[in-house]
Amino acid sequence: MTSFKPEPSFQHGQQPRSAVLFCNLGTPDTPTTKDVRRYLKEFLSDHRVVEIPRLLWWLILNGVILPFRPAKSAAKYASIWTPEGSPLKIWTEKQALLLQGWLAQRGHDVRVRYAMRYGSTSIAAQLDALKAEGVTRVLVLPAYPQYSATTTASLFDAVYAWAATVRNLPELRFVNRYHDDAGYINALAASIERHWKTNGRAQQLVMSFHGIPERSLHLGDPYHCECFKTARLLAARLALTPEQYKVTFQSRLGRAKWLQPYTEPTLIAMAQSGVKRVDVICPGFTSDCLETLEEINMEGREAFLHAGGQEFHYIPCLNDDTQWITALCELTQTQLAGWPTQRAPDTQALAASRAAALALGAKQ
Repeated sequence: MTSFKPEPSFQHGQQPRSAVLFCNLGTPDTPTTKDVRRYLKEFLSDHRVVEIPRLLWWLILNGVILPFRPAKSAAKYASIWTPEGSPLKIWTEKQALLLQGWLAQRGHDVRVRYAMRYGSTSIAAQLDALKAEGVTRVLVLPAYPQYSATTTASLFDAVYAWAATVRNLPELRFVNRYHDDAGYINALAASIERHWKTNGRAQQLVMSFHGIPERSLHLGDPYHCECFKTARLLAARLALTPEQYKVTFQSRLGRAKWLQPYTEPTLIAMAQSGVKRVDVICPGFTSDCLETLEEINMEGREAFLHAGGQEFHYIPCLNDDTQWITALCELTQTQLAGWPTQRAPDTQALAASRAAALALGAKQ
């Protein structure tokens, strides 16, 4: 017999309330081997992430990966950790606060919470909190612009798993993708143009996306195509020719063939072929994190310079960029269409959200 969670008290005539759950991948609580092991175990146990027969993968994960990889990964996390914690968590929380402030300014009575697919704060915990606050409609908004079963679908799995334990479900909506959203593309382009204005322009712009196994592409995952569409739209917005930019994929795990070309070998080959300066941006990441700050700005930089390159410029993720937050707000408004969210602008809520976001920024 199914056991459901206790329901919060219900009052007849209760007004419907809407919320946005802004979800990112996740991060360890601390850059220690113990917390990184816990995080990696949850992450790598997800059947969406690793599609290897479960018994075989259990043996590999527990016998080969978890005894050794966490210590190495913990050192990498420690290299990008801040006094306030994980950069990914800091930026995701700040984006949620700013999104709520912008929505309030535009007259929407909508609560915005952030959650992580793996680690804390979990999707289930945030959905429980929203239900306790009387929320009856939830828009699930991933921090991933490009759809993949390994990320977006896994996030939705977590929502469905929570829903299976709830008697009185809120109305749910899901945003699958926004890889070609004009506001998102324009925010990326503007960040690159600002960088060029300050630092000059490199011979090559590398757009590095997180990789997935090539097998996923052949099985119907649209991620590869959506990454290339984002890149084409961004290149067109910047008036780049095909010779002026490259699309690459990073963060390969294991020995299987992943989406190519791989980022680090591409950077090395570019340096060896005579490219003296390169600019690198990671359009698939909306918050700076381990994969951008350590893998690209540290490891990628070292590989390029060691191979003979002279200048390596990393262009940060969108993070709390005003144009990006505006685009995120407009995307959210579109997805909320039909739900009664309007109210008179709440300047106090806006000021509180902005003050909280600024306080987070001041601590960094």
